[in-house]
Amino acid sequence: MVEFEKLVPPTKGKKIIVKNGQWNVPDNPIICWIEGDGIGPEISSVMRKVVDAAIKKAYKDKRKIEWFEIYAGDKARKLYNPSITDEQLKELSPQDQRKVYLPDDTLKAVREYHLAIKGPCETPVGKGFSSINVGLRQFLSLNVCLRPVWHIKGVPAPVNNPDAIDMVVFRENLEDIYAGIEAYPNTDRAKQMIDFLRKQWKVPEDSESLRDSSGISVKPMSPENSKNLVRSAIDYAIKKKRHVVTICHKGNIMKATEGQFRNWAYDVAKEEFRDTIVTEEELDERYSGDVKKAIADGKIIVNDRIQDAMFQQVLLRPMEYEVLALPNLNGDYLSDQLAAQVGGLGFAPGANLNDEIFFAEATHGTAPKHAGKNEINPGSIILSACLMLEHMGWDEASKMIKTSVSKTVESKKVTYDIARQLDPPIDPISTTEFSDEIIKNL
Repeated sequence: MVEFEKLVPPTKGKKIIVKNGQWNVPDNPIICWIEGDGIGPEISSVMRKVVDAAIKKAYKDKRKIEWFEIYAGDKARKLYNPSITDEQLKELSPQDQRKVYLPDDTLKAVREYHLAIKGPCETPVGKGFSSINVGLRQFLSLNVCLRPVWHIKGVPAPVNNPDAIDMVVFRENLEDIYAGIEAYPNTDRAKQMIDFLRKQWKVPEDSESLRDSSGISVKPMSPENSKNLVRSAIDYAIKKKRHVVTICHKGNIMKATEGQFRNWAYDVAKEEFRDTIVTEEELDERYSGDVKKAIADGKIIVNDRIQDAMFQQVLLRPMEYEVLALPNLNGDYLSDQLAAQVGGLGFAPGANLNDEIFFAEATHGTAPKHAGKNEINPGSIILSACLMLEHMGWDEASKMIKTSVSKTVESKKVTYDIARQLDPPIDPISTTEFSDEIIKNL
């Protein structure tokens, strides 16, 4: 039995059981949730209302979520470290700062209950701990970030045909620049790294690419995490009947990292999915380059694209891509670009996961200038909850919410972010009114 310092689990509900990658979800599962900072309280509360209403509509009284609030961000600091002042906080190491905002209780709870969802949490820029989001991913070993992107009818978009975009991004979560192995400029740590690179790796002292004043970030990339990501992407393509998996990389420049990511991706595809996949090179040999013929033969096409070219491809030829597998930084960039192409992050769902944990989250930031005004779009966290429901096998409730969100947007009952983009602009409705409309349209 796990003991918590501050948390009190619900007295009702049952734990989800995960064994050997198999999920056993009871009809009344305990699910963790984090409110978040800034606009987090507003969007998290309406998300739970929408999810509860959809479950009741879909399953009557046969299924019900027991919500278990856990803490991160400012709310965690107030609960676990109320006496720490801002001045004292500055004196703490980044690791100890992380514990102030991301307590061990939270990590224990997610490991114990397996399923969680969170609002956005504030991240300092240019100083302090790396990120609550990054911390959750690293400490819980959430290697895979799942970001489906599609267009909701009625949402204004900057491209001519946003409906051509129906992609799912698989972004590696733990490595790359996001590993946080850094040295600030002009520190002893940076000087040690620069000295090592010059003496051991023979980087010339007069090299303009490595100056005495440089800051240093290290970019690790492993076959284990890379293969796990691509394995998840291909598994998803098989289960969801998707036909193309594209490996995105900058391996022509970063050969030791992203070049290896590409190689490892093909290795896992050929070694573990040989009967299911055909590479683009093999497509020419076996199907005369005919993609439709290969798909008709039950094959999933695995190809790769250089990252800068891929930014153009998703704009010019989006219909050719379905499931994308990317290293961490590239995945962050491309998933946000794709979200912009279908109208922005307001309706962009996401989740971080491994075999034993599924952690859904709003993909946007805390938007502090909008906090407390009851005006923000809760679509991202609501659709992230749909990913969570689908992972539970509660597809009926998820489909019901997605359909209702589309119906609500098409009826032009929308929050300010959408209302101001319409031609002509219309009067917006509030966060709570928008969620009430979704519930009404279930």
